[in-house]
Amino acid sequence: MGHIPEKLIPHINAAFPANVCLVGTVGADGAPQISPKGSVLVLDDNTLAYWERGYKKAFNNLKANPNIVVWFRNPELRASGILPAGGVARFYGKAELHETGALRDQVWDKVVEPEKKADPERKGYAVVIKLDRAEQLSGKPLE
Repeated sequence: MGHIPEKLIPHINAAFPANVCLVGTVGADGAPQISPKGSVLVLDDNTLAYWERGYKKAFNNLKANPNIVVWFRNPELRASGILPAGGVARFYGKAELHETGALRDQVWDKVVEPEKKADPERKGYAVVIKLDRAEQLSGKPLE
């Protein structure tokens, strides 16, 4: 199981707007897709989430294939020693789409305000990612 180090949690939750996470998905046709997601947040030390409001390629890919990677980069964290090489962390896991329910509400409550304003009618889904692994740029586990 992947683990998000406690020292990284506030930085991931505050990534928007300067260090927006990138999300990688793969569709049924095998084509990869990289998408910026300004609402990525930490639910607990082995679960990430974000608010999906675009209903584009990444959303459709996840409906076909739940495998996902989240790329977080903040070069300042390298200088401070929180992250090694490049200030990068990669998180791999399986995504679940939540159209309704308590988990959807929990994610919405934690989403940054600019992302909420982009979906004023709350039509989006919560994407909840259970992590398989969390690693540094080198491939070593995050510490």
